[in-house]
Amino acid sequence: MKEEIAKLLAKEIKEAKLNPEEIESMLEIPPSIDMGDFSLPCFRLAGKLRKNPVQIADELAGKIKKDKTIEKIEAKNGYLNFFVKKSNFADEILGKINKDYGKGKEKGKKELVMVEFSQANTHKAFHVGHIRGTSIGESISRILEFENAKVIRANYQGDTGMHVAKWLWCYLKYHKKEGLKEDEKWVAGIYVDAVKRLGENEKLQQEVEEINRKLEEGKDKALVELWKKTRKLCLEALEKVYKELNTHFDKYYFESEVEKRGKEIAQELVKKGIAKISEEAAIMDLEKYGLSVWVLLRKDGTVLYSAKDIALAYKKFEDFKLDRSLYMVADEQNLHMRQLLKTLELMKFPQAKKCRHISYALVRLPTGKMSSRTGDNILYSEFKEEMLDYAKKEIKKRWPKLKEKEIAERALKISIAAIKYAMLRQDSNKVLVFSKESAMSFEGDTGPYLQYSYARASSILKKSEKKPMSKIEAPEKLEEKEIELIKKIGDFPKIVEDASRNLNPSIIAHYSFELAQVFNEFYHNCPVIDSKQEEFRLKLVDSFRATLKNALYLLGIEVMEEM
Repeated sequence: MKEEIAKLLAKEIKEAKLNPEEIESMLEIPPSIDMGDFSLPCFRLAGKLRKNPVQIADELAGKIKKDKTIEKIEAKNGYLNFFVKKSNFADEILGKINKDYGKGKEKGKKELVMVEFSQANTHKAFHVGHIRGTSIGESISRILEFENAKVIRANYQGDTGMHVAKWLWCYLKYHKKEGLKEDEKWVAGIYVDAVKRLGENEKLQQEVEEINRKLEEGKDKALVELWKKTRKLCLEALEKVYKELNTHFDKYYFESEVEKRGKEIAQELVKKGIAKISEEAAIMDLEKYGLSVWVLLRKDGTVLYSAKDIALAYKKFEDFKLDRSLYMVADEQNLHMRQLLKTLELMKFPQAKKCRHISYALVRLPTGKMSSRTGDNILYSEFKEEMLDYAKKEIKKRWPKLKEKEIAERALKISIAAIKYAMLRQDSNKVLVFSKESAMSFEGDTGPYLQYSYARASSILKKSEKKPMSKIEAPEKLEEKEIELIKKIGDFPKIVEDASRNLNPSIIAHYSFELAQVFNEFYHNCPVIDSKQEEFRLKLVDSFRATLKNALYLLGIEVMEEM
């Protein structure tokens, strides 16, 4: 309908030299239903038509003829307001609802995009902070796929480097008698213990550096074997986490794969004069770009993750003919990512312009910042158990007769929804202070509230003895809350488009909450079962349900038929 109005306007303002698509982008949704369904601000046409906006609106109101879709056209204070026939409006929107509602149209060759996210290191804790990057990356992947891109989910994991050397050193020196344990808390505890001991005695760092050199050389068979065993233990634990968070990866990259090539590239950059030697270390001097110094190789010749990241960029484009390579990396690494992208540019890396960093702020507790170095964090496993216990208690209050197995399944879905929605509803550039009590609320802007709204819609459909209207024929007169819900459902395709263009899942999250609010207002004001318009309203409920399901899918959240 918006397209039709844009076409009508294009015919009447040819002198403005705007095509229907440009005019359509200018159309707005008025804040109140009394002001129309669509509005054209004529201020933006004043310069092109060399007329006063009020005059433009008045003239257009007199020229444009009403048709079967437009009920009234009104000029007011420089705005041209269109009132559409609500029954036609309802027919058009509700007639489009299906399982693919909101999905973008295919436009020629699919764009191939790699989204690199999560990047949890082995030999460290997977804590609450990691969930945000993982959730954002999965959501962006789903949004891009929904807009018909081909997405490769990639995970670049630090399985070598100084943090691994610290862990192996601490285990061999202080924990070897304990044996290896499949316990996330135990693994994280050894790294924290290593940092603590090294902080108390700086001379011990030399022992760690020796282990790092041996690991890089790969000649110490016992050390390499221990590394392989502990690496496998950590990776298997991470896979269980990813499954619970409803994510997966198509391609895994590891620091150990690009270590050798990273070192070679750093040496090549020195030979070409792009990098230089300073105090025996290989560096990129980026001072004149306001990006400080970027160290590629330590003075002992061991490679840093900076050089590995350059090698990774090459490997990605060697493996796949990517149109875009997106890096989901926390804002603590903003400088590092700017240094990487600038170095790729200076190296004349052919695909430098196809690489983009998407930053996200960290998660903090009400008590302050989390850190895997100090142990001042909440491990994912412990955090999940807390959330599960809380969810189980809430479920038992509402449905005391449920079996334990069903309670456990529902509790997990509710807990993951609460966690992920809390991570996604806020703009990714803002620091998130996570509150368990707020996230788990069944009321307000939360994941459980959205799941509950979906379950309520499912319950209405289940209770009714009639079926939703198959051929859409909306009543001539619609209630205000019906119109509001239809309009909100109609906004979904544009919301997905905006979220894809801006690579911002919070746009979907905000919309989901607003949609659920509008539905619940409709539900309280417009009886469905046994009403005169039962079949039409059932169709409206079913359309809401389908739209919310798709929106929550894009956030990586599972819906529930019953709560």
